[in-house]
Amino acid sequence: MTQSSTAAFAPFVTTLGRGPGRSRALTRDEARIAFGMVLRGEADPHQVGAFLMLLRFRGEDAEEITGMVQATRVHAGLGRPELGVDLDWPSYGAGRTRGAPWFLLAALALARSGITVLMHGSNDFSAGIAVEDALTALGLRADPDLPSAAETLRSNRFAYLPLRAIAPDLDRLLDMRRLFGLRSPVNTAARLLNPADAPAGVDGVFHPPYIDVHLGVAERMQRRRLLVLKGGGGEAERVPLKPTTATIWDRDVGRYDVTLPAVEGLHPHPAANDTPSTFASVWTGETTPETPLATVQSTIGLALLAMGRTNDPADAMDQAASIWAQRR
Repeated sequence: MTQSSTAAFAPFVTTLGRGPGRSRALTRDEARIAFGMVLRGEADPHQVGAFLMLLRFRGEDAEEITGMVQATRVHAGLGRPELGVDLDWPSYGAGRTRGAPWFLLAALALARSGITVLMHGSNDFSAGIAVEDALTALGLRADPDLPSAAETLRSNRFAYLPLRAIAPDLDRLLDMRRLFGLRSPVNTAARLLNPADAPAGVDGVFHPPYIDVHLGVAERMQRRRLLVLKGGGGEAERVPLKPTTATIWDRDVGRYDVTLPAVEGLHPHPAANDTPSTFASVWTGETTPETPLATVQSTIGLALLAMGRTNDPADAMDQAASIWAQRR
């Protein structure tokens, strides 16, 4: 960081923070250049804090987030289609009432059925069981880097990469939530990295207004397919206690909604009772709690809809039940 680099960064903060009637959102190119400077350490930490909080205060903008995603992918050397990933699965939820990551069992079952899944994320701000801890309970582990993940994908068709393993500079920015007490647009950018250029992705948000931002970035990045919904704890997880709607971006047909019905007769699952051992027992079939099992199968169905394996929610659930039953 030099005096000239901090001077070069200052106009981006000025643009965002001039005040009512004078400030504006950054263009995609401005956001890409500014965030690239942040990732390379060319901005003063005070500037970085002001930059991220102004972006948040103004409201997340698809053009700005696209620029941030583009900058991160270049900085971290992402975009690895040779890994042969079928489904990108970000996991960055921070729900205060989360329990076990049932979506992880859905992803593993899909991998057993022949679908290659790359999950990436950070659960540092979740009160529930982190994905890395859940993997340990299943006798699995996170991968430390992309080459290791490539080997795991070849052998198991599933790999989990913590954000720190693929974009450590972005991970450090994500950790600034401890200083702000607030999430920043870094959380959204991380979810949309698609590090292996998978043709399909499944993504969850905590607040419905973010759905449009996520789909807007997918459209601007010309991703092939992305399904986004308001998921349990902000994860790509479908808890089928009530009906909901998922929205899909398809590069060939645009956006469309899919209505997902509730599963009748379910009751809320007490997340506080979840432990790594009880989580593992559901995978092995030793225990069969009704609502978690319905959540896992509904989430498998989400992934099938995201990939375009079917456009019929009922058919997706039928396929999901078969995939879950055949996982062993």
